[in-house]
Amino acid sequence: MSLKIRKQEALNYHMQGQPGKIEVVPTKMLSSQLDLALAYSPGVAEPCKEIAANKEEAYKYTSKGNLVAVISNGTAVLGLGNIGADASKPVMEGKGVLFKKFAGIDVFDIEIDETDPDKFIHIVKSLEPTFGGVNLEDIKAPECFKIEQVLREKMNIPVMHDDQHGTAIISGAALLNALELVGKKISEIKMVINGAGAAAVSCTRLYFQLGLKPENTVMCDSRGVIRKDRPDLDAIKAEFATARNIHTLQEAITGADVFVGLSKADVLTPADIKAMAPDPIVFALANPNPEIDYEVARKSRPDLIMATGRSDHPNQVNNVLGFPYIFRGALDVRATEINEEMKLAAVYALAKLAKEPVPDMVVKAYGDDKLSFGRNYLIPKPLDPRLITAISPAVAKAAMDSGMAKIPITDWGAYHQQLLNRIGIDQKLMTRIIDRAKKDPKRVVFSEAHHHKILKAAQILQDEGIAKPILLGDKNEIENLIKEHKLELDCPIINTLDEREKCKTFAGLLHQKRQRKGLTYRDCLQLMRDRNYYGAMMVETGEADALVSGLTKDYPKTILPSLQIIGMAEGVSRVAGMYIILNKRGTYFFADTTVNLNPNTDELVDIIGLTARGVRFFDMEPRIAVLSYSNFGSSKGEVPEKTSEAVRRARQKFPDLVIDGDIQANVALNTEIQKENYPFSALANEGANTLIFPNLASGNIAYKLLMEIGGAEAIGPILLGMKKPVHVLQLGSSVREIVNMAAIAVVDAQLYAQQSHL
Repeated sequence: MSLKIRKQEALNYHMQGQPGKIEVVPTKMLSSQLDLALAYSPGVAEPCKEIAANKEEAYKYTSKGNLVAVISNGTAVLGLGNIGADASKPVMEGKGVLFKKFAGIDVFDIEIDETDPDKFIHIVKSLEPTFGGVNLEDIKAPECFKIEQVLREKMNIPVMHDDQHGTAIISGAALLNALELVGKKISEIKMVINGAGAAAVSCTRLYFQLGLKPENTVMCDSRGVIRKDRPDLDAIKAEFATARNIHTLQEAITGADVFVGLSKADVLTPADIKAMAPDPIVFALANPNPEIDYEVARKSRPDLIMATGRSDHPNQVNNVLGFPYIFRGALDVRATEINEEMKLAAVYALAKLAKEPVPDMVVKAYGDDKLSFGRNYLIPKPLDPRLITAISPAVAKAAMDSGMAKIPITDWGAYHQQLLNRIGIDQKLMTRIIDRAKKDPKRVVFSEAHHHKILKAAQILQDEGIAKPILLGDKNEIENLIKEHKLELDCPIINTLDEREKCKTFAGLLHQKRQRKGLTYRDCLQLMRDRNYYGAMMVETGEADALVSGLTKDYPKTILPSLQIIGMAEGVSRVAGMYIILNKRGTYFFADTTVNLNPNTDELVDIIGLTARGVRFFDMEPRIAVLSYSNFGSSKGEVPEKTSEAVRRARQKFPDLVIDGDIQANVALNTEIQKENYPFSALANEGANTLIFPNLASGNIAYKLLMEIGGAEAIGPILLGMKKPVHVLQLGSSVREIVNMAAIAVVDAQLYAQQSHL
């Protein structure tokens, strides 16, 4: 499914709050006069003198070693063409975000208003003292070839034009694996490349290094086959010109084993594919629309292997599989350049990774149990957490072996862990959940559709295929809000006040459940006018798969209808609330933060069990600390005694859990303190990722403080222990938080459906 981006939505994303997508964050404390004196004058003079004596010391005393420049002059921006340096800045900021997200690399984006290649080269070369590497971006051909070549020669830091080499590296890995599947040798195949721009040239050159024979290769541009007898060929096109007596793409593709498209949409027809050799390989990489529609191509040849640049089809050739990890490896050995050996190492590492068993978290994220090496899985998925530990070490080793590395890696095991720590591997948690939801979107009923935030969230859920929203509320009011906010929602709207017969049916069902708990049928009929009761009954009767509510009502008022109608899961005696806390250090789970006021020991054990199950829902293994103001009996009192006893009972009830307490929060997270003072702790090696609070007040205060002054992102509250998927929003949640909660509800509903069929 193609994602629809609305103009105003994109503009709002970039301008709301702090304009743009990036900021500079200090890495040192600046809270005292001494801190300021050390950071600037006079303390800063000391590292300056060290660097003046030895330039390499810049890597020791500044951020240079983890800082990449993303540089463009805006002459070939995405599909927009020559729009200028200023207009290219949003794209360069976006590239910086990807570097940070996937490889933990900091970026300054630099847009240079200069189209003369020599002047541009001079400007970029002069920036060398600032950066550990340079990523050139969106510079038009043929100037980009000269710019990159000269900068690589003149600069002593890694330089790579990703538009050229990114696609080449990713498609090269896919090509090797596709050829292996069909039993063909790259040295014997016939290939047609359609397009003669930067990416096409770089791809072809890389394929030659992989073993493709130039005499078996035909390149086409907008005028047809690039032939040796064509007048006015520039030096680059002449490199790929053929003497064969063919003139058109259709003539070239007849009998070809491989087609690689880096051109424009719809230049290839089913007849062209039918004319190819057995087991044809088609990489239609034009974006956003490929050289031939995926479904059309698949129908034309059952033996076809196909890749595109799109995320909604198998075998997406996505540059994000390469550039973050290539630069990561180059920076970590302080490489002086990114050479051909390093690029080839990335190709082979990618190809090899695709053949390894796919982790469960990736399988679940993409909702495809058949995700294994084959015609529809030639290269890894962008969310595969193993990419950084597969590609970066391969690139680093190639840099060392080819003499490019200044600082060799000696402990590869430690480097592996360093890479995981760099990115906080768990930062992709919500991305995995959302992608998993998209594979089988469920019906999510929203009981507060009279609020514009719910409607905006519903629009995103609908556009991205995350969920199928059902809106409860006054139809005229909702439709007016949709119009006011320029939305295009097309989903069911139900006014509970108009559903008299349905309300009677639902009231009868509620009366059966609550007639011995003080509710008359008249009471139940009245309650069904409440959208939370109505929505809960829709889930209970199967008319919806999940309920999301709580944006405008207090938590207890929101949860009560679902408890009365749906109830708790089998074997569960209470529900609990859990928050996911995301920050630079990683992902943490807090419970109970919303439901149980002051649980006793037995209740605390129940909360521990529910939370462990909740953490595993997110494909993580809980390491649980039961918190107190004491460390293993260092202080006496009700809380230490309760938490210590809860740990003892939890170990008996859940023997597979990694759990300890009573323990203070800072000690639970700090392995150095534990190893020095409490080496017996079950959490001493890795620390806790799941924190159980002794009462509601402490948990609630902790997560709210972290959100407001700790810079953490909180996802939740996630309701644990319900029989069917019900999730309660925090009062006043943002649109993004509503989308996240709905995605969690969808995945919860997917699991419920699977379990129901067992």
